[in-house]
Amino acid sequence: MSSLPTLERQVTDSSEWTTDTDAEKGAVKHIDHAAVNVPQAIAEEDEGPNVGLAAYEQSKALGEITPEQNKRIRMRIDLFLLPLFLITQTLQYLDKTALNYAKVFGMEKAMGMHGNQYSLGAAIFYIGYMVAQPGWQYALGRLHAGKVLGVSAFVWGLTVLVMVWSKNFTHVMVTRFFLGVFEAAVTPGLSLMTGWWYKRDEIPLRQTIWYSAVGWGGMIGSLMAAGISKMDDHPTPRWKLIFYILGAVTMALGICLYFFLADGPSTAKWIKKEDRPAAVNRVAQSGVGLKTTNFNWTHGFQALKDPKTWFLSLAMFGSSVPNGVLTNFSGTIIKGLGYSTFNAALLDCAGRSLQVISLLIAGLVATRWANTRLLMMTVGNLICVLGTAMMSFLPFTTKYTWARLIGFWLVNTQSIGFTIGLVMVSSNIGAYSKRVVTSSCIFVAYCVGNIVGPLTALESEAPRYQTAAYSMMAGYILKTICHGLLWVYMWRDNKSRDKKYGPADPVLAADNGMKGMTENENIHFR
Repeated sequence: MSSLPTLERQVTDSSEWTTDTDAEKGAVKHIDHAAVNVPQAIAEEDEGPNVGLAAYEQSKALGEITPEQNKRIRMRIDLFLLPLFLITQTLQYLDKTALNYAKVFGMEKAMGMHGNQYSLGAAIFYIGYMVAQPGWQYALGRLHAGKVLGVSAFVWGLTVLVMVWSKNFTHVMVTRFFLGVFEAAVTPGLSLMTGWWYKRDEIPLRQTIWYSAVGWGGMIGSLMAAGISKMDDHPTPRWKLIFYILGAVTMALGICLYFFLADGPSTAKWIKKEDRPAAVNRVAQSGVGLKTTNFNWTHGFQALKDPKTWFLSLAMFGSSVPNGVLTNFSGTIIKGLGYSTFNAALLDCAGRSLQVISLLIAGLVATRWANTRLLMMTVGNLICVLGTAMMSFLPFTTKYTWARLIGFWLVNTQSIGFTIGLVMVSSNIGAYSKRVVTSSCIFVAYCVGNIVGPLTALESEAPRYQTAAYSMMAGYILKTICHGLLWVYMWRDNKSRDKKYGPADPVLAADNGMKGMTENENIHFR
């Protein structure tokens, strides 16, 4: 076990840190933390690289958080934070998938695109995303997260607007690449940030709430497309209207995020000053800390050697191949079953509602009953395997149109495994540097899968897209296997740590996490 990181500052003369008698285990003991009287000013001092550490020290001097105080703080965070996260993720999804709707209204023909060029335009978004997302995650830790996300949103909104001036396939490819670059801050960033604000048992429901945006975004996009399809003739091509609307709204969101999204609970202006230490203490109880403003290379390399990283990454690749198909070809696949553009949009909307409902049910179950996160992921995965099996093997005839449509709808439950898989990072990976590397590996796999996915939808196989259906089913099977192996690994690790170190001490787990220890260094983490 590696040695403990050196504290950047002394909290107070009367509050000391010392190693346990078994120093090589890396346990940390806080002496008389209940009796320490830390002045209010400590929360306003430079706390070194461990964000929130000063407020955490102050909170321990103020006594235990009462249930009423905990509820008040949580409700205030829900009120101010969740709407911003939900709207941001919704617009990110809409802007990313706008190409899907624009294709229906003739953009492909207007750009002179043919063959698999549309699939390439969809795929290159993820190349930009893959290249940029590690840098964005580092910037969110190093700088003020709200301002970083605000700049990202404003520029990607501008990039969406630029799409209307595209004249050919090359222009589309360049614009989509940079759209991927600037949208790469969103989902990885919001996933990490959720862990800065919520306790471990609160994260699943909150993360599924804001990630249900992919369902809401799909419904809004479908309804927007249905509405545009019913418009009278307009001098502006209908596919351009999609980009005008979404680009302008996203740029307005970027300004809002820049000025109103706080960097963390220790500095949030909309949390009462006297409640901020308690708000940090709530999160510290998870044992993984908040964030650090510097990067620890040792912790980063530990992530690359951790089996959890690779189980989650392979599972993400498995889910992202079908996601690439679903994101970019949902309208086309449903229309290929014999429905009009208007009806295809409405039927896609119905499938997206299943996505929202399944996510919220999974989040509620995982929050209400402990240790059910991987169970919910497995249930979602098996439903997806069933849905893609129906798409793969049912005859492509009018007799089975509804059965194939239901199979396609079932695939929307894929978001359960995706979302709760990201929860595993924010609640089970200690030390911000390690979380950033783990998250980066997962999102590289996400990008590769989403690049591969659209390429399996061969134009020569339209409208059945048989190769895509087989690839989707194979991806979900891989995802299910990886989540099962992760389940076994984490269960055995907990048993091994209990046997080696004895029962975990929640107070020491929180102390170690706030000082920047990884979950492996923190022997009290489970």
